[in-house]
Amino acid sequence: MKNFTLLILSIAIVYIVSCISIVKGEDNTKQLQENIASKIVRFHIIANSDNEEDQKLKLKVKDSVITYTQKLLKDSKSLEETCKIINEHKKQILEIADNVIRENGYDYSTTITYENCYFPAKTYGDITFPPGNYNAFNIRIGEHNGKNWWCVLYPPLCFVDAIHSVVPDESKKELETILGYEDYKALIYGVNDEAYNVKIKFKFLTFLN
Repeated sequence: MKNFTLLILSIAIVYIVSCISIVKGEDNTKQLQENIASKIVRFHIIANSDNEEDQKLKLKVKDSVITYTQKLLKDSKSLEETCKIINEHKKQILEIADNVIRENGYDYSTTITYENCYFPAKTYGDITFPPGNYNAFNIRIGEHNGKNWWCVLYPPLCFVDAIHSVVPDESKKELETILGYEDYKALIYGVNDEAYNVKIKFKFLTFLN
C-alpha cells in the first residue's frame, strides 16, 4: 500500500513538473518572439498554389527580386532604412515580379504589402524563429494559396546561401549584435537553453526504476 501511494504521488509530481515546464517553455517562446519581432523585418513570396509549376514560378520570382533587393540594400545599416528603401521601390519590385511571371507564360497579378501578421515557427539553417506576429513585406502571386518562400530582410539573411540555407558566421555575428546574446542563443539552441533558465531537472524516485 505504501509503495502504491508513493507511485501515485510520484506520478502526480511528474505531471505537475511537466505542466510547469510546458507553460514556462511557452512563456519564454512568446517572450523571445516579442523581443526579436521589433528588431527584424521578414520577406515572404506566396505562390499562387501548391502545384509544382506555381512553386517553381515562385522561386523564379524570388531569384529575380532578391537579386534586385540585394543591390538596393547593400548599404542599409538599420531596420528603418531597409523598410524605407523597400517602400520607395515597391513599384520596381512588382515590375520585376510581373516580368518573370509573363516571361514564363502566366498572367497572375501581384501585390506587395508591408504588414504585421502571424507566422508559424520557421527555420533557416540552424536558426529557428518562433511563431508569432512579425512585420513583413509580402509579395502575393495570383490567388496566393500556395506555400511561401521566406527570409529575413533585416538583418540581411536573405542574401546568404539560400540554396543550402547556410548562415555564415559573419551574418550570425550581425544577428547576435542586433538581437543581443541571449535572444540570439535562444534562436540557435531553443528557449529551453540555460540562457532562459527554464530547464527543470527531475529525478524519479529510485523504486520506479
